[in-house]
Amino acid sequence: QVQLVESGGGLVQPGGSLRLSCAASGITLEYSAIGWFRQVPGKEREGVSCITNHEDRTYYEASVTGRFTMSRDNAENMVYLQMNSLKPEDTAIYFCARAIYSGPTCILRPALFDVWGQGTQVTVSL
Repeated sequence: QVQLVESGGGLVQPGGSLRLSCAASGITLEYSAIGWFRQVPGKEREGVSCITNHEDRTYYEASVTGRFTMSRDNAENMVYLQMNSLKPEDTAIYFCARAIYSGPTCILRPALFDVWGQGTQVTVSL
């Protein structure tokens, strides 16, 4: 069974940090482009970051560039999203997902991802 499971969300004050994890079963993340998305109620799911399966290139949405870092641990079959300098507007449910494409670029469009985790809640508040 192909499955992705996110963890690491929680409540953090503005300026704080969290590290989200995405664990895989049934697939080898090393061979896939993986994306992180987030969604708040009433809004569309938006792409945050992705890592390619070509030289592990990473891409970030403009509002998180310089604050978020995506990485993968092939030995553990895990992908991570380190989130620093968190802001209230980062509050959302965060999802990891596997892309249906491969290559040196990322396209953070939800329709191009076929396997999704259940999400983990991140709340940034005083």
